[in-house]
Amino acid sequence: MAAASRPLPLAARAVLAVAVVACLAGPWLFDANSLTVLTEFFVVLTLALMWNLLAGYADIISVGQQGFVGVGAYAFFGFTALAHLNVWLAVPLAALTTLVVAVPVMAVIFRLRTAYLAVGTWVAADVLMMIAGKLPGFGGGSGASLPIPVVKQFGARLGDRIDLFYAMSLGLALIAFVATWALLRSRVGLGLTAMRDNEEAAGSAGVDLVRTRVLCFLWTAPFLGLAGVMTALEKLRVAPTASFNITDWTIDVIFIVVIGGIGSLEGPIVGAVIFFALRQWLADFGAWYLILLGAISIAVILFEPRGFWGACRRWGVPDILPVSHVPEAADGPAGAASGEAARTPAPTTVG
Repeated sequence: MAAASRPLPLAARAVLAVAVVACLAGPWLFDANSLTVLTEFFVVLTLALMWNLLAGYADIISVGQQGFVGVGAYAFFGFTALAHLNVWLAVPLAALTTLVVAVPVMAVIFRLRTAYLAVGTWVAADVLMMIAGKLPGFGGGSGASLPIPVVKQFGARLGDRIDLFYAMSLGLALIAFVATWALLRSRVGLGLTAMRDNEEAAGSAGVDLVRTRVLCFLWTAPFLGLAGVMTALEKLRVAPTASFNITDWTIDVIFIVVIGGIGSLEGPIVGAVIFFALRQWLADFGAWYLILLGAISIAVILFEPRGFWGACRRWGVPDILPVSHVPEAADGPAGAASGEAARTPAPTTVG
């Protein structure tokens, strides 16, 4: 059975590789409208990967992810429009600023647990949004547009800017994915996987739950800040209601991870594809669009809490992008038995 299922992940990886190559050739394959949609897709995919890491592995249910997205957008605006720094220096500085802001936020909300922590992340994001609306030079509650000289640093023509923003968002998504895969393959990732499977058992086996959660939370902050930079470039402006939008940067992301499959690398990718396909298909239904998305979410939670990819796992489909260190099983019954034993969770000590 293992041999029979082996071609499936190989074929899926081949399809994924072809998709990546097509995305890399995007400016030559797609028109401007398609590139704009794909730019948003890659930004949302990055947000989904980060939320899945927090909620699916570290058990940090955040409904305030939009707070760090907004911080990244506002930091980029401040460094370019107000401090007049070069845009390519402002991008990493925006990510660093988001990381710095995440430290005190983490110190406060990590005193809370379960539902209180989720509410705490929401409150923290709202506080950050209100502070952003009071900052001098940022346009107050109505926001401000990026100066034309800043915009032109990304290209004098609109088509050039669309191509560059697409390349930046694709690069962000690829870096976020590879970095997350590497993290989950590391010693820390072993602890995160143990926490995902059974938090109490992981703690008893020696996983430092607090330190692992802290690392995971701080790991996601710069990526959220960079996603905020991309939202500012897409809209060419910052505003509290847009840059800190809970629907776009958190609610939709939760939907993506839930329907795709929480606690897996494949889940956010599958969920993002499903979400954007549904959005394009249901765009003409007006308010029914959100109602249908909500109904789909409830149905998934009721019938398959682990989402689409969780159902695939239950049906015996192996992971396309495995992060566990499972030795290859030898041929024959003995090898199959040893392979099953290797898949059985064992106590893990992570300092």
